[in-house]
Amino acid sequence: MIGDMLERVVAACDGASKGNPGPAGWAWVVADDAEVPARWEAGPLGKATNNVAELTALERLLSAVDPEVPLEIRMDSQYAMNAVTKWLPGWKRKGWKTAAGKPVANQELVQRIDSLLAGREVEFRYVPAHQVDGDRLNDFADRAASQAAVVQEPAGSELGSPEPAPSSAPAARTATRAAGTAGTRKRTAPSRGSAARTIKAKFPGRCVCGRSYDAGEQIAKNDQGWGHPECRTAS
Repeated sequence: MIGDMLERVVAACDGASKGNPGPAGWAWVVADDAEVPARWEAGPLGKATNNVAELTALERLLSAVDPEVPLEIRMDSQYAMNAVTKWLPGWKRKGWKTAAGKPVANQELVQRIDSLLAGREVEFRYVPAHQVDGDRLNDFADRAASQAAVVQEPAGSELGSPEPAPSSAPAARTATRAAGTAGTRKRTAPSRGSAARTIKAKFPGRCVCGRSYDAGEQIAKNDQGWGHPECRTAS
């Protein structure tokens, strides 16, 4: 287990879904004393949502690190971070119901994370994704999770796997994001009732889950503003 003989562990975790839902993967990475990626693991999830991938990445990281060692976790998913730091106490008080009285999404994953967090010192740090000169650990975890989602095979330092390929050029990344957006639009056409209503975003923005959306992408109202339709009942 990671953490033996260390005073503090700095790590990052991330999940990816190519289609949301679609082929998904998770990854975590632990840094050395110079905050350079040292140990990592990634794995496939088959078909899953981005939120499931993000939570799975966190659960796998917490399982891999010695609970006795203080841990700093860097994440670009506001959904996963808020789920376990802000929303979880209220969900437990309400019998695992949201503020709207609906069952909490991904409840089993959140409960496992809650159990893994019990009695340990963990600091969560939000880092924006896909930034020029952004957080090195988060970028590594993002690339490893994306690779696992695409190839659907496990990888990691213990397996002798090569470091995940560098991020693509901005133009290529935009094209990939646009392709994923097109798939999301197809799945999130307006459906039953006003609560499920979606509109086209006039301007780019960022969803509560931490991922951005582009102008023209279908978005829906959530408790904190506008974002991806699949995230509208997260809180």
